[in-house]
Amino acid sequence: MSKTLNAYRIKKIESLGRMTAMTQEEMVAGARTVAAGLEALRAEHAQLLAGLAANTEHESEKVALVRKSIDAIELGLGEAQVMMALASHLQSVEAEKQKLRTQVRRLCHENAWLRDELAAAQQRLQASEQRVSQLEEENKHLDFMASIRKYDSDITEESETSRSGQSDNKRDDPMVDLFPDDDHEDNRNNKSMSPTPPSQFAQQVNAGYEIPARLRTLHNLVIQYASQGRYEVAVPLCKQALEDLEKTSGHDHPDVATMLNILALVYRDQNKYKEAANLLNDALSIREKTLGENHPAVAATLNNLAVLYGKRGKYREAEPLCKRALCIREAVLGRDHPDVAKQLNNLALLCQNQNKYEEVEQYYQRALEIYESKLGPDDPNVAKTKNNLASCYLKQGKYKEAETLYKQVLTRAHEREFGTIDGDNKPIWQVAEEREENKHLQKENAPYGEYGGWHKAAKVDSPTVTTTLKNLGALYRRQGKYEAAETLEDCALRSRKEALDMVKQTRSRSGRGPRDVEPRDNEEQHEARKLPVRAQ
Repeated sequence: MSKTLNAYRIKKIESLGRMTAMTQEEMVAGARTVAAGLEALRAEHAQLLAGLAANTEHESEKVALVRKSIDAIELGLGEAQVMMALASHLQSVEAEKQKLRTQVRRLCHENAWLRDELAAAQQRLQASEQRVSQLEEENKHLDFMASIRKYDSDITEESETSRSGQSDNKRDDPMVDLFPDDDHEDNRNNKSMSPTPPSQFAQQVNAGYEIPARLRTLHNLVIQYASQGRYEVAVPLCKQALEDLEKTSGHDHPDVATMLNILALVYRDQNKYKEAANLLNDALSIREKTLGENHPAVAATLNNLAVLYGKRGKYREAEPLCKRALCIREAVLGRDHPDVAKQLNNLALLCQNQNKYEEVEQYYQRALEIYESKLGPDDPNVAKTKNNLASCYLKQGKYKEAETLYKQVLTRAHEREFGTIDGDNKPIWQVAEEREENKHLQKENAPYGEYGGWHKAAKVDSPTVTTTLKNLGALYRRQGKYEAAETLEDCALRSRKEALDMVKQTRSRSGRGPRDVEPRDNEEQHEARKLPVRAQ
């Protein structure tokens, strides 16, 4: 019996030595095996004890030894149970530890996200504060202009001066635009269509039809008052002129159609769309009767009506009018005329609001080919059309194609302003991407002031470049390129401020001028802004 017990003790010591090199799972499995063995050994000893108790008293010494062995077995079983309980507790502690680690990682990610959101919010706040300051300065300027306007005793001289410039513009560009204008802020209710810009009133009214001498003075006065927002003067003048013309020439006369167009555009700028639509339909009927259905002036009226329907969200009704105007211009001017390209842009904008993206791409690409072949790659309409096409790509999720177009616009603007691109003469988007790369490589970025001169490429007469900077910046922000986005947005802000300063200086030198109109492109920049600012 003592040999068996000694052998078991030796075996236990050896197993304990091996357990020091075991994993936790192996140790628990070994403890369970040992516990099972001890249970069997205890049962065997219990049988021995029962057999010895039935023998004589001479076996009392053996009984004592067996009881002592049973006690040792009981102690071993207790130790095994303690080890298994301790292993179970350690497993639960480890599981809790892993759970806490997961929570810590999640909190770290949330903290990083909140830091990014805070930085973006601070940047937006700073831009808003700067914008508020600019608006306050503009408001002061407007108050000053209003205070001196009452001393204007005669507006005739200004009317005569503007008449010659507007007559020249009328010949150059006889088109009413849905296509965005540089000096015009769009109607907030419909950002894809343009209300009448002051500098385009004459073109919109009289495309393809010469104003008779007896109407020129009145015509120019109405245009000037309307461009200043003085509708309380412009509307009565139009109505009086219209009444006089109908008395002398009759209702179905081209001059009457001209005055109807003028009054309709004034109503349109006042958001009186129903009255404007009635007048334009009347003017269209008169021009078709007197000038013929394929006259350029008919195309201009059709386009005016399409603009009006577009502003009211009636894109399906506007589309056939715009297509008919396109057919007239192609027949009269030829398929490759720049005015045809403008009409294609108008039609593309209408289709884009109906999500007809395949047609939109075709119209923009054809318009782009006409502008580049007839007017050259540096014509402002080329950059505008590329911006419009990029906005179409953005709506379809084609971000790579949109980014390529934005970079083409900025690269061309850079070459016009600073010459051929090389290692030391880089466009602003390349500078922005290098600053982003340096940030990730933890390299020191040079102060942005060294690149600040680039914003001179975005002049007052080219706000399309400013719009492109903002759009590409928004696209970079979606991709998580925050340093690059901030570089472009800061450059756009500088160019915008320079434009406003130059406008103020020009107006302060002239002493008076038309209603302040904020220089701004309307090339769907809101689409870029709708993009999420965080990388997915």
